[in-house]
Amino acid sequence: MPKTQAKGTSAYLFAGLAILFWSTVSTAFKICLRCQTPTQLLLGSTFVSGIVILLVIFIQHKQRLIKPAKLKEVAYSAILGFLNPFLYYLVLLKAYMILPAQEAQALNYIWVVMISLLSIPILKQKPVFRDISGVLISFCGAVVIAFRGDFTHVRFAEPLGVSLALLSTLIWAVSWLYNVKDNRDSVIKLFWIFVFGFVYTLIYSLCTGQFAIPGIVAMEGETYIGLFEMGITFIVWMMALKKATSTAKITNLIFITPFISLLIINRVLGEKIALSTLAGLALIIGGILWQQIGRKEAKQLNT
Repeated sequence: MPKTQAKGTSAYLFAGLAILFWSTVSTAFKICLRCQTPTQLLLGSTFVSGIVILLVIFIQHKQRLIKPAKLKEVAYSAILGFLNPFLYYLVLLKAYMILPAQEAQALNYIWVVMISLLSIPILKQKPVFRDISGVLISFCGAVVIAFRGDFTHVRFAEPLGVSLALLSTLIWAVSWLYNVKDNRDSVIKLFWIFVFGFVYTLIYSLCTGQFAIPGIVAMEGETYIGLFEMGITFIVWMMALKKATSTAKITNLIFITPFISLLIINRVLGEKIALSTLAGLALIIGGILWQQIGRKEAKQLNT
């Protein structure tokens, strides 16, 4: 097998593994939140993630890079760690407590749309018609999910849950865009972000009286989330992108995740998947892909 072909195959294998892991997370969130608060789950998960990423750093012999070289790097890590994992997961997990898993995970994909919108003021990108129309299509999908397909009464089925789910996408998008500006090694950067995220969560849990030593069941859930939502899966995904011969083809595979996730939610949690969820999710993903096709065409015209 040619070297390029082997590299491309391994990229798809890593991507498939990451997609499989992420597809289980919505179900895992709902199960874990049965026995602990979002703060408690986040505290244990960020601790596990930090340990896992530290082990990866030593395996890759990058431990000499751990110490920040500049005060600016510490500041970036502190800010990004506050945004994500601390604030992002607190808001997202609260949304999962309120909403059915199928709705929370579908609405979560609006983060891609939020990135498109925030790229205008943060990255100084100029919007085009296809971007605007794609955003509108995706937000129509969010509205379908929020109203659960019932437009006879103009009200959200779960206004707080929907608001928190959408707020989490905004937080994620902001953290992602500012993360792009940090040029450090990705694994080192990830380690420090989780260190700060853990510290923020620990302080918050102590201040709110939520700190508690987890039981065996809670600890198993924290370990699972720490490994397969936050820690190792990010590294597997980065390896997939690094080995990819076409980054676009690999990144587009991520949109398989919500549909696999819906299947797992149905089988494990017993949630009956509503037509409004499927229709809304299809609109959200459709709007995102519509934007991406437009960018690809524009790039080809410019070259």
